[in-house]
Amino acid sequence: MTNRRQFLKDLATAGVVFAGCELSVHQTAAQARKRRQVAVGGQPIRTIDIHAHVIIPEATAMMGVTTAPNNTSVMAPARFDTMDEWGTDMQALSINPNWYGVSQDVATKMIQIQNEALAALCAKYPDRFIAFASVALQFPDLAAQQLEEGVKKYKLRGAAIGGHVNGDELSAPKFDPFWKKAEELGCLVFMHPQGIPEMDKRLAGKGGLTNVIGNPLETTIFLSHLIFDGTLDKFPGLKICAAHGGGYLPSYAARSDYGCVRFQGDCNSLKKKPTEYLRQLYFDSMVFTPEGLRHMVAECGASQIMIGTDYPFPWSTTTVDHVLNTPGLTDADKRAILGGTAAKLLKI
Repeated sequence: MTNRRQFLKDLATAGVVFAGCELSVHQTAAQARKRRQVAVGGQPIRTIDIHAHVIIPEATAMMGVTTAPNNTSVMAPARFDTMDEWGTDMQALSINPNWYGVSQDVATKMIQIQNEALAALCAKYPDRFIAFASVALQFPDLAAQQLEEGVKKYKLRGAAIGGHVNGDELSAPKFDPFWKKAEELGCLVFMHPQGIPEMDKRLAGKGGLTNVIGNPLETTIFLSHLIFDGTLDKFPGLKICAAHGGGYLPSYAARSDYGCVRFQGDCNSLKKKPTEYLRQLYFDSMVFTPEGLRHMVAECGASQIMIGTDYPFPWSTTTVDHVLNTPGLTDADKRAILGGTAAKLLKI
């Protein structure tokens, strides 16, 4: 609970809170900065950030956490100002799932509040926001219903989920109702790590290792279980996007292939080599260097990568330029990563 409270307070401090679905744009500030128009090969494109955070204070209050700042309207304009400066036309909003430990009654109400608020934001600013529904994955059947309601009733574009549910891997059969519904709806599932609590002792100390190492490690574990436990074979139509460049998996997936040689019995039921599943998964572009992005494209394909900033956390301020300036990418690659793939997946 302590880590959860601190995380939510950090979000509020960063100006990520939207109170009562109201986003007040300060006209003077908005007019002072012209929105950056991004072009590739002389053609303007719409850029879409797949990885941007918000929280809804009314929902977090149900967990006993106060997150609303004193003056939300002061911080809200900074989001549009920053988007305009960076060349980000749209953000796909997601709420990190910190509610997997609450009761079904609380979870039901929280999810309703969050999804209604997200829908209101997207309706008010349709040229800047789309959003992922929240779901209570600790109750898989309920999560499937919430996803369907989020997509069909609230016009949300998929779901945002964590990398595990109270220590349970999402490849476990009990989560099949959720995966089945996601495949049926054809919507995108955006996975964001929550950390690995059982490793907190090992990752304690300097360097922010619970985040710097723990988050991408959890993503790697999440994706590896979906591959090796057969979830991606069972539901081949799933569209899953993993945050933070897919963790370590795209950089070291060949070891997974070789693991099938060393431990053949573990791979007998797979329909293809582990590395081949990378071509049916999606990833954000948060790998920080041109070489890192070039390598991701080589391993996964440019069609599987979308820009992600982790806004409002200060992980990336040059996301668009990162793509534009990476050597070896074709104009088609750049268009896909900057917004083309996201527009297709999110039905924009």
